[in-house]
Amino acid sequence: MTDKSHETVIAAQFGPRAAAYVASPVHAQGEDLQELAALVRSRPGARVLDLGCGGGHVSFTVAPWAGTVVALDLSPDMLAAVAGVAAERGLGNIVTERGSVDDLSFDAASFDLVLSRYSAHHWPDLAAALAEARRVIRPGGIAVFVDAVSPGPALLDTHIQAIELLRDPSHVRDYSVEEWRAALAAAGFAPGQPIRRRLRLDFASWIERMRTVEPHIRAIRSLQGQVSAAVQQHFAIEPDGSFTLDTMSLAAVPV
Repeated sequence: MTDKSHETVIAAQFGPRAAAYVASPVHAQGEDLQELAALVRSRPGARVLDLGCGGGHVSFTVAPWAGTVVALDLSPDMLAAVAGVAAERGLGNIVTERGSVDDLSFDAASFDLVLSRYSAHHWPDLAAALAEARRVIRPGGIAVFVDAVSPGPALLDTHIQAIELLRDPSHVRDYSVEEWRAALAAAGFAPGQPIRRRLRLDFASWIERMRTVEPHIRAIRSLQGQVSAAVQQHFAIEPDGSFTLDTMSLAAVPV
């Protein structure tokens, strides 16, 4: 038995990997990042919350057009890495804040934009986090969530959740688009139409970035070698274990 909280597991997973996430090409580029930049350019001077900032790529991308960007994360090591890169790049409007996404310290209606990218699948309580996002966003604001998503059908859903958890014990769930839309509506948002994408993940860098333990690497490869043709084809599993993930960008406005 263990008395560790999920937040402790997250911090233990990501703290030692801070530099790897700041440098990760998968996280540092993408059409979704450019869309977030365009959104902030359309609202110059906006106060932005980067929810679960991780390696800080959203913050770095939008800071040139924002008024203030608050980069929030559980991991002090991750926040230190973000602050260091922000200083190197002269992005003095990025402020780091340690905190939990489901218990924000900010006043109600204090942000014009709430942005989150590849973080929500670690959140222990999606409903509570979205309720907090809704509380801190101003009327007329926009929230945008980018994340890996479940393909939907149980056969495919079970596979992606299994390998995600084996790779990273802080993983909670890759939600389906339908689950996302329902959760946002329940939190008081009106979700727009999702932008669906596919993201190829190089297996070697995927496991190295999280320092996945060897028994779990073998388990992932064993699963990949025994799945049905439908699973193999959907995830485009390659001989070396590299595969393609379903992702989504979803904007929502407070109602």
